[in-house]
Amino acid sequence: MTQAMEESVETFGDINLTLSMLNMEDNISKEDIYGHLTSVIQNSDILDDAIVQRLIYYASKDMRDNNILRETRMLAGEVLVSLAAHDFNSVMYEVQSNFRILELPDEFIVLALAELATSYVSQSIPFMMMTLLTMQTMLRLADEERMKGVFCLALEKFSKAIYKYVNHWRDFPYPRLDANRLSDKIFMLFRYIMEKWAPITSSVQTLAIIKAHGPTVSLLLHREDLCEYALDQVPWLLNQYKDKEIDFHITQSLKQILTAVVLYDTALPKDLRKTIFINLLNQVCRLPEPPVKENELEASSCFLILAHSNPADLVEFFDEQMRSNNETTRMGILTLLRSAINAEEPKLRDHITSIERTVKVVMSDLNIKVRNSTLLLIQTMCEKCYIEAREGWPLIDYIFSQFAMSNKNLEKPMKPNSLKDEKGEKSVREISLEVLKTLDPLVIGMPQVLWPRILTFVVPAEYTGTLDYLFNIIRSLIMAEERKKNDAKESTALVISTGAVKLPSPQQLLARLLVISILASLGKLRGAGAIGLLKILPEIIHPKLVDLWKTRFPELLQSLEGKNTSIILWETMLLQKFLWKALGTTLASCQDKNFVSSQIKEFLIAPNQLGDQRQGITSILGYCAESHLDTVLKVLKTFQDREKFFMNRCKGLFSGKKSLTKTDVMVIYGAVALHAPKVQLLTRLDQDIVSQVLFLYGQCSQVLGMSVMSKDMDLQMSFTRSITEIGIAVLDAEDQGFKFSYKEVLLGYMLDFIRDEPLDSLASPVRWKALIAIRYLSKLNPQLSLNDHLNILEENIRRLLPLPPLEKLKDEGETDKDKEHINFLYERSMDALGRLLRTMMWDNVKAEDCQEMFNLLRMWLVSQKDWERERAFQITAKVLTNDIEAPENFKIGSLLGLLAPHSCDTLPTIRQAAASSTIGLFCIKGTHPEVERLQDLQEGLQCDDVQVQIKISSKIAKIVSKLIPTEEILMFLEETLDGLESLNPTCTHACGIWMITVLKEQGAALEEQLLEILSMIYHHMPVLRQKEESFQFMLEAISQIASFHMDAVVANLLQKPLPFDRDTKTLWKALAENTASSGKLLRALTDKLENELEDDLAGVEAIAVACAMYEVVSTGTPVTNLYPEVFTLLLKLVSCTLGQKMSTATWSRRRRVLQQGEQQQTADPCRLSTATLKCVQAQAMKEGLAKESDEGDNLWALLSSPSTHHVGVCALARSMAVWQYGLTLDIMEQLFSSLTSSSENYRITGTAFFSELMKEPILWKHGNLREVLILMDQSAWDSNATLRQMAIRGLGNTASGAPHKVKKHKQIILESIIRGLYHLARTEVVCESLKALKKILELLTDRDVSFYFKEIVLQTRTFFEDEQDDVRLTAIFLFENLASLTGRRWKIFFAEEIKKSMISFLLHLWDPNPKIGAACCDVLIICIPFLGLQELYGVLDHLLDGQDLPRARDFYRQFCVKLARKNQEILWILHTHSFTFFSSNWEMIRSAAVKLTDAIVLNLTNRYMQLLDKEQLTTRLQALRQDPCISVQRAAEAALQTLLRKCKETSILL
Repeated sequence: MTQAMEESVETFGDINLTLSMLNMEDNISKEDIYGHLTSVIQNSDILDDAIVQRLIYYASKDMRDNNILRETRMLAGEVLVSLAAHDFNSVMYEVQSNFRILELPDEFIVLALAELATSYVSQSIPFMMMTLLTMQTMLRLADEERMKGVFCLALEKFSKAIYKYVNHWRDFPYPRLDANRLSDKIFMLFRYIMEKWAPITSSVQTLAIIKAHGPTVSLLLHREDLCEYALDQVPWLLNQYKDKEIDFHITQSLKQILTAVVLYDTALPKDLRKTIFINLLNQVCRLPEPPVKENELEASSCFLILAHSNPADLVEFFDEQMRSNNETTRMGILTLLRSAINAEEPKLRDHITSIERTVKVVMSDLNIKVRNSTLLLIQTMCEKCYIEAREGWPLIDYIFSQFAMSNKNLEKPMKPNSLKDEKGEKSVREISLEVLKTLDPLVIGMPQVLWPRILTFVVPAEYTGTLDYLFNIIRSLIMAEERKKNDAKESTALVISTGAVKLPSPQQLLARLLVISILASLGKLRGAGAIGLLKILPEIIHPKLVDLWKTRFPELLQSLEGKNTSIILWETMLLQKFLWKALGTTLASCQDKNFVSSQIKEFLIAPNQLGDQRQGITSILGYCAESHLDTVLKVLKTFQDREKFFMNRCKGLFSGKKSLTKTDVMVIYGAVALHAPKVQLLTRLDQDIVSQVLFLYGQCSQVLGMSVMSKDMDLQMSFTRSITEIGIAVLDAEDQGFKFSYKEVLLGYMLDFIRDEPLDSLASPVRWKALIAIRYLSKLNPQLSLNDHLNILEENIRRLLPLPPLEKLKDEGETDKDKEHINFLYERSMDALGRLLRTMMWDNVKAEDCQEMFNLLRMWLVSQKDWERERAFQITAKVLTNDIEAPENFKIGSLLGLLAPHSCDTLPTIRQAAASSTIGLFCIKGTHPEVERLQDLQEGLQCDDVQVQIKISSKIAKIVSKLIPTEEILMFLEETLDGLESLNPTCTHACGIWMITVLKEQGAALEEQLLEILSMIYHHMPVLRQKEESFQFMLEAISQIASFHMDAVVANLLQKPLPFDRDTKTLWKALAENTASSGKLLRALTDKLENELEDDLAGVEAIAVACAMYEVVSTGTPVTNLYPEVFTLLLKLVSCTLGQKMSTATWSRRRRVLQQGEQQQTADPCRLSTATLKCVQAQAMKEGLAKESDEGDNLWALLSSPSTHHVGVCALARSMAVWQYGLTLDIMEQLFSSLTSSSENYRITGTAFFSELMKEPILWKHGNLREVLILMDQSAWDSNATLRQMAIRGLGNTASGAPHKVKKHKQIILESIIRGLYHLARTEVVCESLKALKKILELLTDRDVSFYFKEIVLQTRTFFEDEQDDVRLTAIFLFENLASLTGRRWKIFFAEEIKKSMISFLLHLWDPNPKIGAACCDVLIICIPFLGLQELYGVLDHLLDGQDLPRARDFYRQFCVKLARKNQEILWILHTHSFTFFSSNWEMIRSAAVKLTDAIVLNLTNRYMQLLDKEQLTTRLQALRQDPCISVQRAAEAALQTLLRKCKETSILL
């Protein structure tokens, strides 16, 4: 026994024991019993019906027993209600039987009804009208307070149940009831209570009415005619606000009413609305006692409802109350506003400005609690975007002002601070800081409020305490501002109109930040914040600071960031640079050239006085050259010549000594070129500057007089710096005609430097600086060729991207400073490579060249190594972003397909760069999508959750996909298909999403590229099949294309060779499984098949369509809308392909290797067509459009065989669902043309199909079968036997479908059918004609058939001995029917025919087919009266008594005895006809014939014995003694003995 069964038995025994205890009179123990029963019943799924009935009886009895304790009665009521879960109707019947009209019920009966309505709403509603009608008659009988309270409780519960039904009646499992009738009764009950009981009740009764008030009024509000009355009752409810004990229930009822007001969109009268506002506010701001917490929460909920229904009035009311200067009121309203905003009520957003103005009312309030509440409200408003640009700034200013005020009050109180005041001021300060800490400056609308006015709080000292959070806010805003800048060349942030706010000057801002930043060295958070701002502020301070800031500022901040503790060093660096610039600028301003010359010489001879001699002399001479280029160059040359010997010997060994080296002089030449007046520079460049730099470098690179590649990093760096500055200077000259003759040479030097750098480390900045130099040199004339560009870029890419991962590179550093330096070099090198590629690409005017250069990155963008991909994408992002001007015909499609999927790559940096590049591509094309939104989405790609990445990438795709030029979609798709083959799983997923999204947006415009796209997809299929997810995306892509170009896709797929391979089948199924296109797909295939079968001929194209349909429908594609067309066309295709065989060449253009033992399949189009039709029918049955065929699966074998096709068609027609006669009519209309088709097969198909439909009356009623009848009649004369057979069947079935048509057209129908009886070569036609005649004659009278009667009878008799069982049986049935149509004219004739036929009927009683035997019995019974042989009924009765057949010999002897007595002539006729049956093919008939002869001979009179040909009979019987069948042998022997005996008796010799 299972555990469940054991528990069930245990429960059963437990309850039986409990029931026996309930019979006892011990009332005290019953309380425990009922308590236990409640638990048992609620935890039992099934209870025996008998137990339930007994429990209902006992619980009801005890519940109503006034002699039992009240607690026990309550428990009994609980048990009774619990039993409703097992048998609700019995419980309700029991309760209702004790709830009678005009009788005051027991209070617990009312409580039980109320509880049933609460716990079983669905089941209770049908009984509710009866309950309310009865209750209406009871109210006036209730005098006691307790009963009144019980009725009020019932009203509450009933109202709630009906309210639920009114609003959710669709969820109830029965037809909709008239809820108005129920609410009418509730209205009457409520009105009685309010008029009779409410004015004079006690406090207890008032509470009961209050509880019922809310649900009842809520219900009545759904009725327009009762709405006004319902609202008129609300003031009574509000007037009950007197006692804290009941206030909660009042508010609860009011909340229910307000909820209904919103639900039914009811308008509250203005006065009532105001009264509700005031009363609710009193519950929140109750004075002098604080409000009860639960009542306060309920009142707050009411205000939230009002904020939804009446936001404008509520805000206006709050504003009015705020002006009352009452502390409690203000705090309450501020708290309510905060709750409403937190609830994010949409309608409240329309009143943001009003709320801001309301808040401003209390900003001057000095009460600490009000100040705290105001700050908390402002915090919530900021979080929920309730700050509006025009009115919101004072709220932000309030936060800072409160911080400053609390600090001031704590430091210098105007009056002695009490401990309470001090604590309050601290709380204000803390809340102010908390608000700033949680403030998100980037929520919607906030940047417009804050920027740039937030800068006003940076400089004033009183806000210093807020700087920790203020700097974070400003930093976020500046970074957001940077992202927004697209077209503006200079920041306009500090020029924005700020109204009355006065912004700090850039100088003040910089000074303040520099001062604060010093605190970073002391570990102060605000110091670090100041440093963070300094890093991103240069453009705001001054646009020209940007480049200097990037290179110098990191050095300046090292000491502040804890990397160098020397604050003095930082100050020295700033002062030195200032002094160098001052000296250089002073010399440039001096007009005395001799003085300038002497000063320069002095600096050159004694540079150590300048501190860092190289930097100092370079800076001074550079600035000086701005006005005295000739003088500077002349002095330099003189110095160089004079110090030549010394410099040679000490070229780099004495760095930091008193003299300058050649390396220093190289750097000076670069600075001079950079600062030189551009007009003068170009004429002096080659001879006086570049040649000197090359000369100096050559001298420094010599060893023993021979030039070698120098490994001196300082030399390389100095040379590179000088070349870079020269390149910059030439570019700045902007002389397009100038050709820099040293360009190729210098590029060669730089490339050599880069080639010389190791590929496994990054310890020197040479690579970085050389890349910068190459970038500037590449811009100079003469222009480089494409191959030069490609070679330069490829060389640089190959020397940087394959470096080991950054962390591994950093591991080479011994100290943290080394590691940081390597990181710095890495970032700068990658940035330089990106800038170089960007420069070379976009300076080119040919789009093809740009593409070629970008292609150098392709192999790195799809590298298997994350770090190589990361670098490639970071470089790509630099190349494709920030105001690019690309050639006009630059193509982005391929690049988009390459880059976009990596928005879901493994590293966040790759994802960010891929998204940036994607956005940049569209900006390049000038389309500028929703950049801000895209950038916000891009930020989200930092998340490591793959699902989040996919979702964001999808959103980006939706935004930009519509902007891809149509002509570039093909390239995009080709790239994404490649990605599906080769990328990692997440990128593959993104690839698929991008491809599908683009096709969704642009699919409609791809008609001209369609064939290429499809061909491309097919090409990728074999590889993609190996990757399940990629393959699914590819299938979805086909589906998307098909949703726009279904006909073209279908036509393309149908060109695939037959039989379809696995990929083609998969494509068809994929198209079908796409819900958006499956309907169009089936429509397209249907139209295609209709075109192919237009001439009633089926070619390979039609077979292809059928094969496609099979794949489509087999996926479960609904066929309802197209079923008539699809069914008809497929049936036509089956018909047209019947018996066809197709050659291998026609069938398939593919060669397929056969497996061992596999045979080449014969191409059988009909089999394929039938399979498709079978599939369609199966789907139709699922959709209720057809029913299962009576032939089962054999139907399809019948249908596809030429010999049984018509049988299959008939079975198919019978499977048409009669209830779907509309579809069948459509099929008939489609198939009507088959009846006159030039194809004989199709005519047979159509005729067979219609032949079965002719018997459906509903089709005759709604369809045009009259014309079909005419065509059937014509086909009944056709030379094709099968066609004739089907036509005759149709004529016969007309008797079932349209009897009136048979009577109307009886002549032509009878002639056509009778003619079929003469088609002796085909028994099918004969049999069909016999069946048809049987059906037709059942409808006609003897006068109708009189003309044809004799012919029918004679022809029918000829088939009694037919070899086909069906023919014999039908002929016998028909003969039986003919008996009723003899009339007077043919009665005698028919009697004679009966005599001739009786031998057949008697013998075939023992036919091998028992149905024929039964038919013969019936026809004998019908025909005997024609011969006046009613005495034979007794013998025939033995055949009909349901027992086994009597022995033939006994039956025949009894029959012949009776017959001999009545009519010896008929007996003789039987004898004369019996000989022919001796040679019957059926042994049972031969045996019966012999036995019948035996009986006849035995009963012949002497007269007929004399006529008997004894010799012939003896000879035949002797022959039968040799019959193979023993039964025949024995019967023949017995008959011979009977003959001998009879002859002896009559003295006749044999």
